[in-house]
Amino acid sequence: MILPKSFYNRNTLQVAQDLLGCFLVRKNPHPLPLPRSCRCGRGEREEKILRCKIVEVEAYNGPRDLASHASQGRTERNKVMFGEPGIIYVYFTYGMHYMLNIVTEGKDYPAAVLIRAVEPRRSRTAGQVCRGRVITNGPAKLTKVLEINKSFNGLPIYTKKYGLWVESRDENLKKIHIVKTKRIGVDYAGKYKNKKWRFYIKGNKFISKK
Repeated sequence: MILPKSFYNRNTLQVAQDLLGCFLVRKNPHPLPLPRSCRCGRGEREEKILRCKIVEVEAYNGPRDLASHASQGRTERNKVMFGEPGIIYVYFTYGMHYMLNIVTEGKDYPAAVLIRAVEPRRSRTAGQVCRGRVITNGPAKLTKVLEINKSFNGLPIYTKKYGLWVESRDENLKKIHIVKTKRIGVDYAGKYKNKKWRFYIKGNKFISKK
C-alpha cells in the first residue's frame, strides 16, 4: 500500500522512525544495463521497478534546527520544506550529489526526513551488492542508483504518477530494532549536533555508518 499524505503530516521524529522498513519504489523510465563489473548476470538488464527497503534516515526538524537548511529562513533552495507534507525535497550538494528528503508536518513548518540508505528487495537490481560491494549504503549512492535528481523536487511522493513513491512495511519492526544516534556531518550545528535524530535498523548491512 502506498503511504498516504496523512502519514507525513505528523511529528517529524515519529515519521522518520515509521519510515524504517517501508519501501522506496522507483519506476525507471527505461531499463539500464547492469554495471560491467557485475558478474551476477552479464548481458541481463535491470528491472524497470526498483523496490528498496528504507533502513536509515535522518530527521531535520523545524526552523531552530541549526543542522537544517530551514534555519537560514525560507530561500529559493529550501522553499519546498515550507510546503505541504509528503512532498519530495531534493537538493544538490558538493556540486555532484543529489539528496532525497520527504517533507513532514504542516505547511509553513519546515521539516523533512532525509533518506540515508536503502536495501534492495531483489537480487539483481542496480542497488544490489555487486561482488560484495554495497552501492546503496549512503544518501548520494541511493539517488544515483535510483536515478533521482532535481526533476523530482516539489513533487508528491504519495502517488505513482511521477515514478517515485513509498509503500508500507511488510514486517513488524519493533522499537528494539531501531537505533537512535547523532546525525552525520553536522558538527557546525551547535547543540543540535548532539540530537539523536538519525535512525537505522539494527544490524542491517546497508547502513552508511555505525
